[in-house]
Amino acid sequence: MSSFGQQLRQVRQQKGFELNEFAKELGVSPVYLNNLETGKTQTIQLEVLSRLQNELYMIIDDDEGIDDQTAIRIDRISSMLHDLYKLNQPAAEYLMAVVEQGIEVFVLRSTDIH
Repeated sequence: MSSFGQQLRQVRQQKGFELNEFAKELGVSPVYLNNLETGKTQTIQLEVLSRLQNELYMIIDDDEGIDDQTAIRIDRISSMLHDLYKLNQPAAEYLMAVVEQGIEVFVLRSTDIH
């Protein structure tokens, strides 16, 4: 199973979508969606990719430096922040600011070290 396919399946399941209903929503066949998830097809139409990103808030990234589990966690956190923003904007803004500041501190430290 490809990294993209694993990520797609996990995020779809976390969102509570069944394969058939999500395929219908995307305008593709369940077989095609299953083939994407299992890596049997590497071809994806731009329109379908765009719908996937919109529906699942996925960030499609082929960065080989990030393992599959880390990429899935990053996408999950992004989705959770998006959902929180809808429910409690100040809380989401606070968490995003804390994360941004923390990342800036670690990036500064790593550039100072090198």
